[in-house]
Amino acid sequence: MPAIPDQTELTLYELSVSGRRGVGLPECDVAQTELPADRLRETNGLPEVSQLDIVRHYLRLSQRNFGVDSGFYPLGSCTMKYNPRVNEALAQLPGFADTHPLTPEAQVQGNLRLMYEMQEWLKEIGGFAAVSLQPAAGAQGELTALLMMRAYHAERGDTKRTQVLVPDSAHGTNPASCTMAGLAALEIPSDARGNIDLGALRAACDESIIGLMLTNPNTLGLFEENLEEVVALVHACGGLVYGDGANMNAITGVLRPGDHGIDLMHYNLHKTFSTPHGGGGPGAGPVGAVASLAPYLPGPLIERAPGVGAFHRYRRMTPAQSIGRMCTFLGNFAMIVRAYTYIRVHGAEGLLQNALHAVLNANYLRVKLRDTYPVPYDRPCMHEFVCQGVIEDTDARALDISKRLLDYGFHPPTNYFPLTVPEALMVEPTETESLQTLDAFVEAMQRIAVEAHAEPEVLHQAPHTTPVRRLDEVHAARHLTLTESDLDP
Repeated sequence: MPAIPDQTELTLYELSVSGRRGVGLPECDVAQTELPADRLRETNGLPEVSQLDIVRHYLRLSQRNFGVDSGFYPLGSCTMKYNPRVNEALAQLPGFADTHPLTPEAQVQGNLRLMYEMQEWLKEIGGFAAVSLQPAAGAQGELTALLMMRAYHAERGDTKRTQVLVPDSAHGTNPASCTMAGLAALEIPSDARGNIDLGALRAACDESIIGLMLTNPNTLGLFEENLEEVVALVHACGGLVYGDGANMNAITGVLRPGDHGIDLMHYNLHKTFSTPHGGGGPGAGPVGAVASLAPYLPGPLIERAPGVGAFHRYRRMTPAQSIGRMCTFLGNFAMIVRAYTYIRVHGAEGLLQNALHAVLNANYLRVKLRDTYPVPYDRPCMHEFVCQGVIEDTDARALDISKRLLDYGFHPPTNYFPLTVPEALMVEPTETESLQTLDAFVEAMQRIAVEAHAEPEVLHQAPHTTPVRRLDEVHAARHLTLTESDLDP
């Protein structure tokens, strides 16, 4: 007898039956117009399926994906922590979700007040004079800061500054942002403890330097031990210091970068303040600035003006020397609502405790795993740490370990980044994971080390339990299948 087809593997096209409908449309309430004949086709080629078929299809697809809601997601540098559902509920309130961006200011005073308070809170958290909520992502926040730095120097006629100092422990988007801003990135190496090499920095600081892009804590998960000296060296040559705030999750409530000489910094709302992350967005990367750079912030900002009695009025404003807009309308408002909710729920003490627990969790894993997986910079880390995906006397690689972790129900850590560590595994547990989860992860990592000795092929062929097995990534990158016609017969 022929095999019974696996219903979970059938596509919507294979389930299609002529005449089936998955949705009923209401009666048309506007005048109908004939479409031009040259724009019509006999068929659009879409499958005809029932609503139940559609629901099952997309539910099965969702179950094939790994997400922070379904398992431990220790993706270093990305801070994949839990997104509280209260954030989602508030962002979906009609007054927030259904407001058109062109609604007159007088009718959205509540929305503008929320944005104003968010600016004020971020100013306090970072130690800055002003904050713009405009940038729609962390990388766009980087670009915003660089454009502000360039405008600041140009305003002073100092156009010979064209180079940006970028440590080798910085986020990978930093050099790309330099190029987009029309500037050149100059790499600065790390020293033996994972800090910026002060000798190399001192030699590079001259009148061609527009500033430094400093990720602190850096991508090794380490706090810059010579922070004040680094800032002083850059300022001494006339440069500015930009703080890549992507790793602010480790220091929120502990210290304020603006108090330590950082001139500009972006915040990743999707990392520190728990708004959704991944899949190309949505994101938000507000930028804070000290008083001398505040006039260059992208607008509009929200300001508070006197109102009637005890009530204030909120309105848009653009700083005098603003570099212009970085995002349509008022930025990614829904993400701002989510982050606002997170901050308001936790308060100052809660944000501090979150940072402390993120650091505690990372150090717990570092110490538990360092005897099995080498940790090249084995000193107290912040929110994440980097170990090497190598197991003594075996040919196991970081990729093998990561693929095998999937069989144990864990998403892999970040692989092969930072580039300064061979076979790097960057692990970030975040503060939202329990001790039981961390112990289970440690046990899985240790079991994998045993397997590397006893059954190496199990690692080399992993994963074994996922819907999609190990792919030939090089082949996939070089031979893209973009359309149906590209498929092999």
